Amino acid sequence: MTIVNFTPWSALLGGALIGLAAALLLALNGRIAGISGIAGGILDPQRGDVGWRVTFVLGLVLGGFLYQWLGLGVGVGHIAAVVDTPQLVLAGLLVGVGTTVGSGCTSGHGICGLARRSPRSLVATVTFMLSATITVFVVRHVLGEQ
Repeated sequence: MTIVNFTPWSALLGGALIGLAAALLLALNGRIAGISGIAGGILDPQRGDVGWRVTFVLGLVLGGFLYQWLGLGVGVGHIAAVVDTPQLVLAGLLVGVGTTVGSGCTSGHGICGLARRSPRSLVATVTFMLSATITVFVVRHVLGEQ
C-alpha cells in the first residue's frame, strides 16, 4: 500500500491552528470548541449567543476553502466523495446520533476534553478511535472496498 497523501507539515500546522483556536475560544469566551455543540447552538439558540457560533463555523468552512484556493491541498481540485448521497446522509445522521449519545463530538472530547484531563473525554475518545479502527478494518478487509 502506497501512501500518497502523507503531509506531515500541513498536518502539524493544522493541528497547531486547531489547538490555538480551541485555546483562544476557551480563554477569551469561556467556551469549549466542540463543533457539535457549537453547531447545535446555532440550530437551537438558548442564550442569545449565536454570533460567535456562526463566526466559528464560518471560519472552519472558509478556512478549508482558503487552503484549497491557495493551492496547499493534496490533489487540489480532485477531492470527491466515493459514496452516493444516501450513504452520506446516513453517515451524517449516525454522527449526529453518536454525538448525542457521547455527549459531545471528537473535537470537544478529543481536543478540549483530553487537554482538561477529563476522564469522560478519555473514555469517549478511546471509543471513537476504536470504532473508527473497527469500521476501517471491516470496510477494507471484510467487505473489500477501498
